[in-house]
Amino acid sequence: MRRLITEFFKSESGATAIEYCLIAAGISIVIVVAVNGIGSSLNEKYTSVNTSIK
Repeated sequence: MRRLITEFFKSESGATAIEYCLIAAGISIVIVVAVNGIGSSLNEKYTSVNTSIK
């Protein structure tokens, strides 16, 4: 039993999973911000093209 407890506390697989999760969250935040910025810029361009066609 003592060996199982020491192996549990020495295990770093949970910490690695948390690190990968934080990296994925950071990348997804960057993607959302970039798409949001590009989307609003494209919306303005499409609006100006639409008004110039009319």
